[in-house]
Amino acid sequence: MEKLIKRLIKEVKSGDTEAFGELVEMYKDKVYQLSYRMLGNMHEAQDVAQEAFLRAYTNIDRYDTNRKFSTWLFRIATNLAIDRLRKRKPDFHLEDPIKGTEGMTVQSQIASTEELPDDQVVKVEMQEWIQDEINHLPPKYRSAIILKYIEDLSLKEISEILDLPVSTVKTRIHRGRETLRKRMGNV
Repeated sequence: MEKLIKRLIKEVKSGDTEAFGELVEMYKDKVYQLSYRMLGNMHEAQDVAQEAFLRAYTNIDRYDTNRKFSTWLFRIATNLAIDRLRKRKPDFHLEDPIKGTEGMTVQSQIASTEELPDDQVVKVEMQEWIQDEINHLPPKYRSAIILKYIEDLSLKEISEILDLPVSTVKTRIHRGRETLRKRMGNV
């Protein structure tokens, strides 16, 4: 796999845009998932993922082929997501009332596309609750928690993505877990 990636990057550096298309195909889902977990919003995650690939393409000459491409790409996406979080302005929430529609919320206006079986509802609600709690973490803890527990990356990989020493990554993961534990009431 790494040989294929190195070959594709060499081809991209020599001007082959189709080779970059192959890289996008290989990593698009992971970059989108990372962005979505960081931002909690599908449209913003799509924007960040697209921007991450655009930046990777325009800066491919800066990529150090001695490092993993995925780590470099995840670092770009993580930084873009953190920047987006910092600039984020309060928006509306699904539970907010809609003006002129007494008692109705945005959530009640969204049509369901499919019914979930009862046994999956609890699982989905738990996942949403956990994601919501993760979304309330400060970005520095959120990124460390997502990269460790959701993307299942090693401390070394997280260290490279966040450009931090491993000891700092460990501290952020620990503090993020503690913050989550307190928010979730020691569940």
